[in-house]
Amino acid sequence: MTQQRTSQPAVRIQRRSARAILIDDEERLVLLRRTKPGMAPYWTTPGGGLEHGDESLEAAMHREIAEEMGATASGAKSVFLSSTARSGGLTVQHFFVARLTSMDESTRHGPEFEEPTRGEYRAERFDMRAETLATLDLRPAPLREFVLSNRLALLAEALYAD
Repeated sequence: MTQQRTSQPAVRIQRRSARAILIDDEERLVLLRRTKPGMAPYWTTPGGGLEHGDESLEAAMHREIAEEMGATASGAKSVFLSSTARSGGLTVQHFFVARLTSMDESTRHGPEFEEPTRGEYRAERFDMRAETLATLDLRPAPLREFVLSNRLALLAEALYAD
């Protein structure tokens, strides 16, 4: 007996973004503390949308960490996807784990820092093995669960992989 497949409409990706799960040499996760007017602070990974000039999603991730944190990273590996259905299609966030190699916040640039209405972006570091990480409002929520469930694997991939 053969099964018939129902025809599904094509899924259109409306927006792709690349984000970095950055880990420093002291086994700390480097996050952005986002403070927006009228909202409680939350934490997120640096990253943003794929732009026309980006050669790849990984290149977009490197560009974004330079813009938002004044950072460079090495050994980037794609480790996680998160998606959200919107009326115009799907938004897909590609997460890379990488080793932080340098950070100079005085070199940060981009619209995040030119428009005060966007709030504050401040880099903060959290021990990957400490319970403090579980208390953070890390967004998006699927990323929070992924990081908490895969701490050792993320450390191994970022710091100890060949």
